[in-house]
Amino acid sequence: MNALVRALMTALKWICVVLFAALVLVVVWQVFARLVLDRPQAWTDEASRMIFVWLGLLAAAYVFGERGHIAVDFVVTKFGRAGERAVGIFVQLLIMFFAVALLVYGGIRASGGASNQNLSALSFLTLGQMYWVLPLTGLLIVIFAIHHVMRIVAGVEPAFPASEEEQLVEELAEEGALPNGPVA
Repeated sequence: MNALVRALMTALKWICVVLFAALVLVVVWQVFARLVLDRPQAWTDEASRMIFVWLGLLAAAYVFGERGHIAVDFVVTKFGRAGERAVGIFVQLLIMFFAVALLVYGGIRASGGASNQNLSALSFLTLGQMYWVLPLTGLLIVIFAIHHVMRIVAGVEPAFPASEEEQLVEELAEEGALPNGPVA
């Protein structure tokens, strides 16, 4: 499972880089064609919108995979280690439920319902193809959530990721860069 998650994270990272580069190129061409050539390109509007949607959803799956999402754990940390683990597992299961119900199931229905609607400027694509990213993102989030649950249960991963400040203090302490005594 670790190898699969690492491969997915690497692939997602590079897909996001390529999509971002494509988005920049399409938007730059859109501006150049409109302002310099005085010949606006209709396809650039739809292409940039489609790339942006795919980039946003796939980047969200990537951030979820690396546990970089927002986690409000103020109350949960008061439950003790066992309670924190139970809530962490429950949260991951809840995320899986919503990913399957909304992204996978809803995405399949949306893409099926829009499969015969061609995009006006990109006539070789349909709106349904644009919606394929929904079930794909949902599947990725489910895989990452299963991975997180397995690691939380095994005690390899904390139920909630440490905040950036906590991670920084931990790194500085490991490097010996912190003075002895409490950190302000």
